[in-house]
Amino acid sequence: MKSSAPTCCLILCFFASSLVHVSVCLPFILLHGIADQCSNKGVKNITDQLTQLSKSEGFCLEIGDGTWDSWFKTLHEQTEIACNKVKQMKELKDGYNIVVEVRAIGRGIVQLCDGGPPVKNFISLGGPHAGTASVPLCGNGTFCIIADNIIKSGIYTDYVQAHLAPSGYLKLPNNIPAYLEKCSFLPKLNNEIPEERNATYKQRFTSLQNLVLIMFEHETVLIPKETSWFGYYPDGTFNPALSPQKTKLYSEDWIGLKTLDEAGRVKFIKVAGNHLGISTADMKKHVVLYLQDAAKDTPLSTEQRFDQSQLSDVERYH
Repeated sequence: MKSSAPTCCLILCFFASSLVHVSVCLPFILLHGIADQCSNKGVKNITDQLTQLSKSEGFCLEIGDGTWDSWFKTLHEQTEIACNKVKQMKELKDGYNIVVEVRAIGRGIVQLCDGGPPVKNFISLGGPHAGTASVPLCGNGTFCIIADNIIKSGIYTDYVQAHLAPSGYLKLPNNIPAYLEKCSFLPKLNNEIPEERNATYKQRFTSLQNLVLIMFEHETVLIPKETSWFGYYPDGTFNPALSPQKTKLYSEDWIGLKTLDEAGRVKFIKVAGNHLGISTADMKKHVVLYLQDAAKDTPLSTEQRFDQSQLSDVERYH
């Protein structure tokens, strides 16, 4: 009688191979910054580069016509459009990552989107997470002239909140009552109104595998720059800017930021450069890493999270 050893080996090899993890990178969506659009060269370049470097499928998600709607469609409307789009994309059904340039609608998708596919890693490039104390710099173009005229009518009026997207995250420390009462988006997103706090927003936010918060060292658009990490001014004063851990949003865990941080899933990262300026090396180190399958559960040491050494060869992608 012949030995059954070869047969047994084949069977064992078959079962062993069935247990091997096959690494498949999740797709990602890119949400471009305000006053931009997916068809612009810079946005296309960054989408293509992230796709090539991460070997994952990437999509720039456009909201309306891009430039105009990024300024003048309310953040609730923009979030609803984005939510419907991600739910319709079959490529995202098993989960996806988000890379967002500044816009608050990125977290809107995570926290407010009912029935959407799961977001795994959220990578924020200079986001106004705790608000901004100044309307984003615009310039002298047609859009900016219109925006400036709207702003002059009063930032917390119903008209401005309905017609100027950035007003939805403008938080003036010297006028917190008006902010909480009239600001149409951020107080809700951050669970800042005690009687309106929503446990679902917190549950969805804390479901993230990694929250990557990138702050630009020489930021001049978001005031203060610490808002990129959820840091902000104390109520009633424009000084000093508090670290995220010293804010009530964190200490009282309104949206689960403290929960995520204590689990080692928040990456507080500072890079050289002004608003949305980032070196190729930093892009690979802090963005591409989290678009790759192997990064899903990769912890950063305290030293890595608060590394202050930066490269000087900064390239602008936007």
